[in-house]
Amino acid sequence: MELNVNLGKDSYRILIERGLLKRAAKEIREIYQGKKIAVISDDSVYAFYGESLLEQLKEYWECSAVILPHGEASKSIDVLPGVYAQLLEAGISRSDLIVALGGGVVGDLAGFAAATYLRGIPFVQIPTSLLAQVDSSVGGKVAVDLKEGKNLVGAFYQPKKVLIDPDVLKTLPERYIHDGMGEVIKYGCIKDAELFTLLRRAGSFDGLADHLTEVITRCVDIKRQVVEEDQFDTGERMLLNFGHTLAHAVEQRFAYERESHGEAVAIGMYQITRISEELGLTREGTAGEIRKILESYGLPVSCGVHLSELKEAMKRDKKNFKNSLRLILLKEIGESIIYPSDLSFFEDERMV
Repeated sequence: MELNVNLGKDSYRILIERGLLKRAAKEIREIYQGKKIAVISDDSVYAFYGESLLEQLKEYWECSAVILPHGEASKSIDVLPGVYAQLLEAGISRSDLIVALGGGVVGDLAGFAAATYLRGIPFVQIPTSLLAQVDSSVGGKVAVDLKEGKNLVGAFYQPKKVLIDPDVLKTLPERYIHDGMGEVIKYGCIKDAELFTLLRRAGSFDGLADHLTEVITRCVDIKRQVVEEDQFDTGERMLLNFGHTLAHAVEQRFAYERESHGEAVAIGMYQITRISEELGLTREGTAGEIRKILESYGLPVSCGVHLSELKEAMKRDKKNFKNSLRLILLKEIGESIIYPSDLSFFEDERMV
């Protein structure tokens, strides 16, 4: 399956195909004829796929690898100087290429490094987690975290190509599958009621086996359409943030060590829908539908803290503009809206 993201001079192709990683070098040759490639990965992913990828790439290019510890802690502004130093040591120039091989943490950090190193060099995304395949590898949002919050330093910087191989998901630990399903379910909630129904009927990730490439493609295609319409996240693209205002606050509350991103998004989607349903903004019963599907895919719906504990982080949310939060709510499954509000939407004493 091939999708094209049409953004003028920043346009690129997304390929989704089982076994694609085995011919990654061929696909990269179509868009890059320089001399050097630096692969940025983490120790977990590199152990599975790094050496075989480098073996391919070394047939055509001089290659080096930057290998980070796995986990959210690596997506920190404090890690960047070390990455830049290794790129310099490898002699990576503005005419060379970075390849991001990994999940969302690696993709975000490698993309931000590409956007800022020598004022910007090209990069390719090879996402290896479900979350990265359906969401973070597409659309050009790259960022690192500060201790004050998630993704607070970043850029819009599009890749030159995205190579998605569903077969690599076979090596993912179960929790990372659950993590990605949080974002998959999000797409059904905001834009695709038929996808939501397919996920509900499958009932588990194993039940999706025969539909996995289709599900990934549908999620990516939704994101492609939204990004083409709103590349810089000022309108329609904000719908992709359903559940994220609460999610980012939950992640920060527990120092990115308890809930994964997808788990936090699951909590955020259910809890904000429960509130909006009580306010008459969402069709009755929607929160219950979301809860059932989240639980069937092993995702949490609560984190056990009061909203008052999360509000400080929400004040720094990127969707907070002139003290107004642009919340993403559902009218019903498959139809989402941008709802201007403020922190009073969240009652201090409510437990989420």
